[in-house]
Amino acid sequence: MLIQYDGSRYKGWQKQNQKGNDVSTIQDKIENVLSKMTGEDIQVVGCGRTDTGVHAENYVANFHTDSAMTVEDMLNYVYEFLPEDIGIKSIRDTSERFHARYNAKSKTYVYKINNNKFRNVFNRKYVYHINERLNLNEMRNAAEVLIGTHDFQSFTSLKTKTKSTIRTINYITITENQGMIEIEVNGNSFLLNMVRIIVGTLLEVGKGNLKPSDVEAILYEKKRSEAGPMAAAKGLSLKDIQY
Repeated sequence: MLIQYDGSRYKGWQKQNQKGNDVSTIQDKIENVLSKMTGEDIQVVGCGRTDTGVHAENYVANFHTDSAMTVEDMLNYVYEFLPEDIGIKSIRDTSERFHARYNAKSKTYVYKINNNKFRNVFNRKYVYHINERLNLNEMRNAAEVLIGTHDFQSFTSLKTKTKSTIRTINYITITENQGMIEIEVNGNSFLLNMVRIIVGTLLEVGKGNLKPSDVEAILYEKKRSEAGPMAAAKGLSLKDIQY
């Protein structure tokens, strides 16, 4: 399944087992509809977790079913019964061995910023507004420091000493058009809150509070407290998955 969703009112992708609490997630919504559609207990495998409030343009997930329904009929069914802020763009048959997360080679996220004086009321749920003029060249210089394979312990909220925090970032591009800035980050996989902390740190560079050389020091310090604040979830969207 190729999925798009507005994450504004959800607690992220991953379903959460919290007794006594009604936690609404994207995975929950889709599994409930697919289970009713097939009469089976459908388990959906997602390509990864997205944080509370984060969006997705092309999220990939897979599920197994014995249903005789055609993929066209499935697509029509989910279109009718899923809420308007979750859309299934396509469904197709694939190999029994396909795994949306384990088979992914890289993921691309995009963070959108409105750097104009005033916010736009029509995109306010999907774009982070900051009216302080950002130095994009300095931000690009700082982003170069992060490209490659590094220990990103400074850039994650993950608190563990058993899981590896080494990841590979293939590229970071920063573009601007009429005050609208997009920071695109592609990597083999990402740690908890990693992209948002990278963006928050680059924003500190753009404001002049940090220098590109400071970002290099933060990377090698391996302490979350040294990096910038975590950027707001609403500006982040999963753009694409590469297989």
